[in-house]
Amino acid sequence: MKLLVTGGAGFVGSHFIRQALSEHPGWEIVNLDKLTYAGNLENLKDVENSPRYRFVQGDIADREVVGALLQQGMDVIANFAAESHVDRSILGALPFVETNIKGTQALLDGARQYRVAKFVQVSTDEVYGSIEAGKFTEEAPLSPTSPYAASKAAADLLCLACWKTHHLPVVVTRCSNNYGPFQFLEKLIPLTVTNALENKPVPIYGDGLNVRDWIYVLDHCRAVDLAIRNGKPGEVYNVAAGQERTNLKLVRQLLDTMGKPHSLMTFVTDRPGHDRRYALDSGKITRELGWEPVHSFQEAFTSTINWYLDNEPWWRRI
Repeated sequence: MKLLVTGGAGFVGSHFIRQALSEHPGWEIVNLDKLTYAGNLENLKDVENSPRYRFVQGDIADREVVGALLQQGMDVIANFAAESHVDRSILGALPFVETNIKGTQALLDGARQYRVAKFVQVSTDEVYGSIEAGKFTEEAPLSPTSPYAASKAAADLLCLACWKTHHLPVVVTRCSNNYGPFQFLEKLIPLTVTNALENKPVPIYGDGLNVRDWIYVLDHCRAVDLAIRNGKPGEVYNVAAGQERTNLKLVRQLLDTMGKPHSLMTFVTDRPGHDRRYALDSGKITRELGWEPVHSFQEAFTSTINWYLDNEPWWRRI
């Protein structure tokens, strides 16, 4: 099977490529990545010479580039490519519209033209907005609050409309907060680790009581793998590990693991429109595809911290 993986030089995409090549000897992967600030080919050093892997630098919104790759006979598109940082979207939404909306539509049009057998759209829990109690199911209305989340919600709806109107076999996955090695330093866990290592202030928005559900990146990748192989066209699957923590609790746990004082925590002005709590019900993907997380939070969290401590040259170059 031949896969076009977009955004494969980023955090989640690179883990997916590495895992897919390891677990599926019959899969061939083309990685299309624009190599923006968050794309890093060092993330894939260990597979760059694989005969079943090829990298192409390009923009998913460039229809000529997409068409040239799809006409080579791709069976699957797994769309990881996205502008994904909420703070950046608040400062300027246009790149998020260009990549997340226009880029997704360019991929959908190419998939239709070249009769791709499966299109998996990798999305986020942020499209649902905030929830005070309980958990969002796949039937919950979308209520994004940031330009990033709004652009991802729009992309999801374009994908599902393409299934309903054109019968393109589309599957959408919506995942909670990922963590693990190779994550770009603007995200909470790597930012906290690298600042604490240098005894710099660790910024915490507002009162720090915003709640997120954390999932180890390889568990997320397994869910996308299952969506590719067994996901039902036209369906949405929530993916979450049930590991809810306030930002304050997470940072304290991280500092304790590193042996750093809580005094490094610095409360800063809250992000505009900051969602209070995200929570997903992932029962559907468990029932229908047999997915469940296999990595314990404490072990994966500690190994992630240790990875950043042991790979300082990687993040110093960033």
